[in-house]
Amino acid sequence: MTIKTTADTDGSRVSCHLMSSFKEQESQGKSQTISTMNTDGQEPAVLFNFLSKLGLKNYYPNKLTLRSLLGINKHIEAVLSVKEIPWCFLRNLFKINAECRTCTQLSDDDDNDDEDEDEDDDENNDDLYTADDSADIKVNPLDLIVALFLCADRFLQQEMALRMSMCQFSVPLVLPNSSNSQCTLMLWALRDIVKEWRPHDLSESRGFVEDNIVQADIPLYSFVRLKNCGLSKSQVLNHILSLGQYNNNMFIHRDMKGGAHERKIANGLVEVCWFLPCGRENLDTFPKPAAFANLRGDICESLTQFTFLYQVSTATFVFLDKVEENEHKILTSLQDVKSKLFLVVNRKEQNASKDMMSSTLRTLDLPKTNVKTKKSRVNVAEFSSKLCMAIKKSLTDVTITMNIENMLDKAVELGLSVDESKTDEQKKAAEEIMHGTGVQSIPDYKKEQLPLQGDNWKRLSELEKEECRMKEAGDSGLEEYKSQLQTEKQKIREEQSKQKLSKVMESFIETLSTSDKEKRDCFVKWIKFNTHSRDKLTALHDEFKDQCKQKDAKLIAELDQALLDSSLGIEHYMREMGLIYEFSSQSHQGADKISHLPGLAAEMLLDGYPLELLDGNASNIPERWVTDVLMELHKKVGEKSRLLVLTVLGVQSSGKSTLLNTMFGVQFPVSSGRCTRGAYMLFLKVGEDIKSDLNFDFILLIDTEGLKSPDLAQLEDSYEHDNQLATFAIGLSDVTIINIAGENSTEMKDVLEIAVHAFLRMKKIGKKPICHFVHQNVAGVSAHAKTMTERKHLLDQLNEMTHIAAEMERQPSIKAFTDVLDYDLEKNNWNIPGLWHGTPPMAPVNTGYSDAVADLKKSLLETVKRDRNINVSQIPEFLEWMRSLWRAVKYENFIFSFRNTLVAQAYNNLCEEFNQWEWEFRKEIYSWQTAAELEILNSDNESQMETCKRLVESKKSEVLDKIKTQQTIMMAKVQDYYKRKDRHVNLIEKYKTDFLNSIISLANEIKHSSWTTLDCQLELKKRLKKAQEIQRKCRGEIEERVMKLLSDCKDSTLSDEELTQEFEKMWTQATENVPGLKEQDTSALILNQLRKNFSNRNVNENLQNIDDLKEIGKDQFKIRSDHTQSCMKMVQHMWSGDLQIFADRVIEISTQFVLDKTKTNGDYHDSFTRDLLEKIDESLKQSYMRSKTNTQFEIDLKLHICGIASREFQEMHQKFMSDNDPRIQLEKCKTQYLSDFLDLYKERDHCQRKGTDFVMFCIKPAVEEYISRSLGINIMDEICHSAEYSSRSFFQYNILKELLEKDDFESFVKYICKYEIYVKDFIFQHILQKMSEDKTLSRLKTKNLQVIVKKIKEATDRASKGKNGFLLSDNKESITVLINNMRKYLIKDISISVEAEKTTLFQIQSTCHPFINSLKSSIEDLKKQLHDEDITETLNKLPIKPQDELFKRVFGCGRQCPFCKVPCEAGGKEHKKHHAAVHRPQGLVMVMDKDTKKLSETLCTTDVHGERKFSNIDTKWEMHPYKEYTKYYPDWLIPPDRTIEASDYWKYVLVQYNDRFAQEFKAKPADVPKAWRSITKKQALKGLKDAFNIT
Repeated sequence: MTIKTTADTDGSRVSCHLMSSFKEQESQGKSQTISTMNTDGQEPAVLFNFLSKLGLKNYYPNKLTLRSLLGINKHIEAVLSVKEIPWCFLRNLFKINAECRTCTQLSDDDDNDDEDEDEDDDENNDDLYTADDSADIKVNPLDLIVALFLCADRFLQQEMALRMSMCQFSVPLVLPNSSNSQCTLMLWALRDIVKEWRPHDLSESRGFVEDNIVQADIPLYSFVRLKNCGLSKSQVLNHILSLGQYNNNMFIHRDMKGGAHERKIANGLVEVCWFLPCGRENLDTFPKPAAFANLRGDICESLTQFTFLYQVSTATFVFLDKVEENEHKILTSLQDVKSKLFLVVNRKEQNASKDMMSSTLRTLDLPKTNVKTKKSRVNVAEFSSKLCMAIKKSLTDVTITMNIENMLDKAVELGLSVDESKTDEQKKAAEEIMHGTGVQSIPDYKKEQLPLQGDNWKRLSELEKEECRMKEAGDSGLEEYKSQLQTEKQKIREEQSKQKLSKVMESFIETLSTSDKEKRDCFVKWIKFNTHSRDKLTALHDEFKDQCKQKDAKLIAELDQALLDSSLGIEHYMREMGLIYEFSSQSHQGADKISHLPGLAAEMLLDGYPLELLDGNASNIPERWVTDVLMELHKKVGEKSRLLVLTVLGVQSSGKSTLLNTMFGVQFPVSSGRCTRGAYMLFLKVGEDIKSDLNFDFILLIDTEGLKSPDLAQLEDSYEHDNQLATFAIGLSDVTIINIAGENSTEMKDVLEIAVHAFLRMKKIGKKPICHFVHQNVAGVSAHAKTMTERKHLLDQLNEMTHIAAEMERQPSIKAFTDVLDYDLEKNNWNIPGLWHGTPPMAPVNTGYSDAVADLKKSLLETVKRDRNINVSQIPEFLEWMRSLWRAVKYENFIFSFRNTLVAQAYNNLCEEFNQWEWEFRKEIYSWQTAAELEILNSDNESQMETCKRLVESKKSEVLDKIKTQQTIMMAKVQDYYKRKDRHVNLIEKYKTDFLNSIISLANEIKHSSWTTLDCQLELKKRLKKAQEIQRKCRGEIEERVMKLLSDCKDSTLSDEELTQEFEKMWTQATENVPGLKEQDTSALILNQLRKNFSNRNVNENLQNIDDLKEIGKDQFKIRSDHTQSCMKMVQHMWSGDLQIFADRVIEISTQFVLDKTKTNGDYHDSFTRDLLEKIDESLKQSYMRSKTNTQFEIDLKLHICGIASREFQEMHQKFMSDNDPRIQLEKCKTQYLSDFLDLYKERDHCQRKGTDFVMFCIKPAVEEYISRSLGINIMDEICHSAEYSSRSFFQYNILKELLEKDDFESFVKYICKYEIYVKDFIFQHILQKMSEDKTLSRLKTKNLQVIVKKIKEATDRASKGKNGFLLSDNKESITVLINNMRKYLIKDISISVEAEKTTLFQIQSTCHPFINSLKSSIEDLKKQLHDEDITETLNKLPIKPQDELFKRVFGCGRQCPFCKVPCEAGGKEHKKHHAAVHRPQGLVMVMDKDTKKLSETLCTTDVHGERKFSNIDTKWEMHPYKEYTKYYPDWLIPPDRTIEASDYWKYVLVQYNDRFAQEFKAKPADVPKAWRSITKKQALKGLKDAFNIT
């Protein structure tokens, strides 16, 4: 039954629950907490109602999971309803916000707190009921904590207890459960708490103790209340625990916000808190650690809890106001009271008459020192110090203590449940796995049970690094040395794959693979609770610190390794599991057992577990494991894995992990015992309520080891290690936080220096992360304003470091930090106060820390929302980027070593688009140019040439405007492309200028080409005009003679044969004196252009003696001694062969250029020679030979080539003269004039013949010209969209693939030695093939024919009508009108020859209408009259040659690698850096050892990152390191091969044709590595695909 008593003079109401018989309570030995259970067994009404009020009923019991709280959701500023209280509390608790307990009060609740709250104690209000209407929205923080622990699953309970402990809050030791009479010992919930302290006996040695709080032997002091007491034990405890530090409310009490509200479910709760000394007597209350338990409510209601506490405590302090009969019974029933019982009496005068204190003390026989009486005039602080003295004395006398773990048996004996009892199965499994650590040393245990992460794994890492740097090659050939490294790597991998699964790992994987997630998580926790490693590490840490003072680098390195070897945690088992999978591909044994591991790890990642990304112990990444785990995660989330990657970098122990943990509520390890190095990643799911704003599905947090460890700084590879780690971490990140402890320390400068290098590297490869600087331990409300000077100083430092780093990274154009990143002094700097108020471990948490971190997080997310420039990568792209970064950081020169398929794909995508835009540009101008040429051709022949010249000049101006317009359009396309959010365009930002410059270059090239074409057209018009004038004059004379002959023969009757004879006589006489065209001296014109080419060089005297070029260039060009500079004479014998080869190549390419020009139907023009000389100049400029040869070489070479050109161009000119000779042209008309003569003589109807002849001699040639003008563009449109020509790199892949399939040595030689000629032939043959397939060329011709025939028909129909719209009159005169109309309507499409028209319509006797019918009939038959030409002949005659256009597209700049002569594949022509996807052994381009004469087998991609040196004409034959090749070849980028297989193609070619190449190059075969001989053709093709990213 319930007895209500009202006492106390202060008027407070007190309620006490006592059962009817105290003896009955004692005999039962069970908790007698209040129960309101219904008779039907329903949930207790009080608990159920309270949980409903908080919105937690659906989570009871233990259904609220930790995973549900880990994520990114919208920030809620204030609590507006009671149901938001639990989430506000948890959210703030996870952020280590010490104010989280104030969340129990609603934001607008202040006005309602008008009730009388002057009760004596929070413990005095157990059954206080209030009539206040606002009571329903009041929540006691203790009730909230109990409710959340009742609803939380075991893992959330652990996390809550850990966070509460970090906040210096008391944590539940015994949890009441209102649903039954059984309470719970929270052993499991407290297991995760690890504390550090320094007892006073370790102060001098500066040693410390680190232990799990449930296993630490710490005396426990319990504080309980008997009945009603006006003295708050919670306040007293807070004073005891806070002496020497800021007062900290570890225990909730009545004077705290919400602490006075009625408790609904918290009575019976036992909280525990610890005092832990820091080793400083002036700050420490006690010299040793001590634990303090606080039982909430009256012990009468919680006898089981009280009994439990009394039995496990070193001492129990009972708080009471007075002793009456019931109190007397309880106290006198206790045993061992002299040593364990302390009475804390709150003496009140009015209670003295009823007090049985004296009687009770006599019965108990307590020493006076065990009774502490608080008089009313003594305040709590003074009284607390008295209790401290008693506790301190007790501590000195303690001999036996019971840790919390050992309380388990006592709890079970008294009927308490134990929360971890349900995890016994997992505990046993973990103990079996960890059993060996108690038998053997941890290093031995790891070697036996975790063998894959041992020496072999570390050696593999070293080999991969050496493979990138080649520092130990010595005198060995680099390729042979690389093959040896490969062989050793393969051997290690095979050894690793043959390792049998240890029993420990077999058990670990089996247990971890359970489908029950709760069991899995419990098992992982039990592994984590292992203390064997911590015990060993503490001793090693002490020894390590001692040695660091001695600064013995060797001993420091040994101890550092010992620390790593003695570290053992869940991460080591997970790492071993990953390595088992990593090396499993070479062994099929047990494949089923391990194939599921990536999926298992992916599930754990989604559940909030971190995954090791970089194994810092071995400095290696298990790429296959990490890739497959993340790809499994990608699948599990439905391939929706957009990532925002965030990394924190900073000095060791600067609070990086704490910053991440506070910011995102996660739990990266932060204890000093953590020895694992490297980087870990953790996935945080973005909530649906904010996903659309952030545009991400996950935030990926990366936690790295600290940089600039002061202890390891003496190790020689420390700085390099930090640089690699920082580059890797920053390279992976979208957002980087540089964490700085303090303001201007040396460590800060070192970290900034490392970070600046990393940011520079990222800028160079296209990555631009957001960066924030966080200055920790900067306090004060005005800190941000006051530190403006410091921030400016920081920027000055950053600028200075950037300048120095840019020089080191060979980026001299970068002068300031703002050239690297968008940096704002205000927005990118954050001052965060220290985490602790005072000296840990007892210092309270600084609320300002949590608030400042929350502001930083909010700002970061807001920045991400605003900045849509952040490239959204999904997991596959992240993995590709990770692999590329990791490979590049292993090289000494990161920037020149970085190769990434995402970058390559992004660049290739842009190249494809750019090529298409370039063709659209060219096509637009070509179409305009065709129309302009036709307009010039159709210009009035009767007008003066000046008129024609003015027309050409106007066209030049017009095309210039046209080019500018197209240039603007193309530039806009590039700009728009870079605004795209897909296709990873951010990675190729650095190439933007190159492409824009290439557009300018393209515009200039097209302008030059267009103006040259117009000039040629003007010259052609001029020459044709002369020929036509002669022809017109002769035609008039012939027509007069024909009419005279007709008159003479009219009166005679002659046969056709006789008439023909007469006509022949007349024709002979008429054409006897037809003048021919004057032939020009092409040789003299070419020589004149050559002299102009040298006009500014003061060498014309060398050319004055040359009168004629006709005989020059007939013999082979020979290199002479006077062709080289004087300084080169001594090495001329070494170099002349190279120079001869170069000269021969230039001559061959130039000759091909000349021949291509002569294949057209046009006449020679001086622009041909100018273009030829420009081409020679370009060859000389591009080749390094230019700088080492003299002017005489250039003159002789150009003379030789111009001699060849003079003969070829002369033939071209003669052919043109022949084709346009007036006599020959008149001869073509002879048959027509004879037919006209015969028809007129016999008065035959010749209407049909005239119509047919008009189509044959006037329309047909014009139609053929039309088709020819259009066909080049048509063929380009047909072919340029095919993948083969989409980009230069893809073209290279196809040409190399075809070479491999042909398997023809001569083709390889031609490709290597005569690349330009081979490419032209390849393109031409490919076009022939494409045009032959399915009669493509005929189809295109027919299509054009149909277009022009349709236009001609339409023009004929229009021309046959007069201005009034009616048919022309049916007379002879109307035929002239008809033809003139047709010419007018077709002037923009075709050019109808006036001379042909006059000849054809000579003396036409037909009237207009029959002629129109005849004309239409003949036009219908036109298609039959057009015959298919040979495709080769057609292509060569086209004015716009598709082979030339495709060559321009794929040939690019034409530059070749200075070492292996592989062609550049960079897009555009104005790129700053040349590059190629795959390089080749230098022996393939005649490089040989000067002593052995053996062809060189080394690859330049290997050489430039090794220790070898080279010498050549550029170095003046002095040895120069390959790795510093940019000194001589700054415009070439030669990164290492992305994979060892990337160069298999050329390795295979060299092996296959080694002897033949040696014979061809007059050398000895190369010493190819043995491994190369096993490369198959199939592997060679695969390597080629890998190199060019072909899937």
